[in-house]
Amino acid sequence: MEKKRNTFSGRLAFVLAAAGSAVGLGNIWRFPYLAAEYGGGVFLFIYLILVATFGYTMIMSESALGRMTQKSPVGAFGHFGSSFAYKFGGWINAVVPMLIVPYYSVIGGWVSKYLFEYICGHVDQLATDTYFSSFLADGTSVELWFVFFALLTIGIIYMGVQNGIERVSSIMVPILVVLAVIVTIYSVTRPGAFAGVKYFLIPNMKHFTWMTVVSAMGQMFYSLSIAMGILYTFGSYMKKEVDMEKATTQVEWFDTAIALLAGLMIIPAVFAFSGGTQAKLSAGPSLMFITIPKVFASMGMGQFGGIMFFLLVFFAALTSSIALLESAVSTLEDEMGWSRKKSDTIAGIIVIALGTLSSLGFNVLSNVTPLGMDFLSFFDFITNSIMMPIGAIATCLLILRKVTIQKIYDEVLPTSKFKRRKVYVFVLKYLAIPFLIIILLSSVANVLGIIHM
Repeated sequence: MEKKRNTFSGRLAFVLAAAGSAVGLGNIWRFPYLAAEYGGGVFLFIYLILVATFGYTMIMSESALGRMTQKSPVGAFGHFGSSFAYKFGGWINAVVPMLIVPYYSVIGGWVSKYLFEYICGHVDQLATDTYFSSFLADGTSVELWFVFFALLTIGIIYMGVQNGIERVSSIMVPILVVLAVIVTIYSVTRPGAFAGVKYFLIPNMKHFTWMTVVSAMGQMFYSLSIAMGILYTFGSYMKKEVDMEKATTQVEWFDTAIALLAGLMIIPAVFAFSGGTQAKLSAGPSLMFITIPKVFASMGMGQFGGIMFFLLVFFAALTSSIALLESAVSTLEDEMGWSRKKSDTIAGIIVIALGTLSSLGFNVLSNVTPLGMDFLSFFDFITNSIMMPIGAIATCLLILRKVTIQKIYDEVLPTSKFKRRKVYVFVLKYLAIPFLIIILLSSVANVLGIIHM
């Protein structure tokens, strides 16, 4: 007897879960510092165009293939062929979340630590230049917070799709939006913050470079959970009567709205409290863990601001890690024939084992540097810079050479008007693969020092 597939209760459940997967640490800190570094408003303008074209096309493609086959990525590719090429395409999409969740949970542990410290009232202590580095150097503390965050993710997945993912997303995602609005309002109303608002929202072509386009493509790619197996998996949980295009549109614009709010939370605050220097705006990960705590320490209600901000980031990180682990668990259920509990347990062991490498890579294992990187950076490079672009290329080739666009129509049109079908076809046929190759080559060249992103 065939095992009954898990399902979402409806379109809203899919949208909240998919939006929760897309809204993560990449939105909160990666988007603002890339926008700041690569032209502010002009970066934002290009990003919005890419989301409405390339992002839309890839979300529709992966969701449609998932619902069409009722499988996670390995099974979806295998549905159309059994040769090595199909197995490779499926597994590269499936393995990505298994490698991302461990190091993502390490960063989630950092966020949990900061949230806890703000709740305890240690506002000034967190704002010191050495706090973050001292924390990373403490292997025991980093490992404990990583395990806390990882076990929380594993536990939610253990409860299932409707009782776990759907229920948590339906609570956390609306709270996330409210917190983002509160922090944004506070940030943009600080003295001196308006200069940051103008820089972020008003395009200035003097700031445009080719790397603005490449960076915007990369951010859009990572932000929308493309080529992580998530959209295949969530698509397979989507009921046939759900309007797929409407759900896709809601996901892409919800994700973009949170990215916009993140930019308005962080960039104006850095202008207000740090003068908006390029060095401060391009601080990357340290912008969240070093620069922003200084902002809260300067506030009259710094503890409240810190709690609100890191609670927001915590929810964003947790909803994304849940989606990533769900994709991995679903693959193990489908391909190994294991129960959900066994699949979750095995995936959890992998997360703890690989995550421990990343958490200890800054202290106990700091002398072990694969490709000259700490373990966290190494896993991030392998997944984001190599595997994800290749996985997305595999999806495009699968549709163009085997599935056919007509079958995508057949999957989408019964419940959707497919208003952007011309955009979908043009991007899939002529733009997607070249864009993905650019992302792949430029990302690898950046790591090798050939170009600077």
